[in-house]
Amino acid sequence: MHFAPDTDEVLLFDIALANTAPTASRSGLDELASPAELTALLDEWRFSGRFDRDEAELAAVHGFRDELRALWVLDRDAMAERVNAMLRETDAQPRLERHDGFDWHLHTTPMDAPLVDRIRAEAALALVDVVRTDETDRMRVCEAPDCTGLLIDLSRNGSKRFCSVRCGNRVNMIAFRERKADEANGAG
Repeated sequence: MHFAPDTDEVLLFDIALANTAPTASRSGLDELASPAELTALLDEWRFSGRFDRDEAELAAVHGFRDELRALWVLDRDAMAERVNAMLRETDAQPRLERHDGFDWHLHTTPMDAPLVDRIRAEAALALVDVVRTDETDRMRVCEAPDCTGLLIDLSRNGSKRFCSVRCGNRVNMIAFRERKADEANGAG
């Protein structure tokens, strides 16, 4: 599945943000526990615009992280309703911009809008593409039994099952060990 490059980028950022939650993170901890960790995430993804870098901003982003995790598993119609509400609530006004070495791409809110509004509006705009192309089935929760990580399957064949190679390897190793144990018990 191929969306516009900025849509892919926003969807992948959304995954990175959502998977900082304790039940989805590699460490099992909240990987967005401080304004410094939020700043590092935003720097990694080259997020631009206003940053307050304070506890209030972090709390607002945590709230959106929870909203995003719930949104990710909605059916298409419910997702469309929620995305429309997000666009209204952030007063999104899409426009093309080019800055900081990026070619033309969409922005939906002013650069000085609160961070959480910019994140929500950009997520909503990216999800518009997912909903209107009827690809919501590519938005998934990791199939590893001990992981709640989210994923977006951008592969051609739509077969991605795990949020990371780590989860896929762990599930495959468990299955391998179970097969070996079954073989050993059957032979004995």
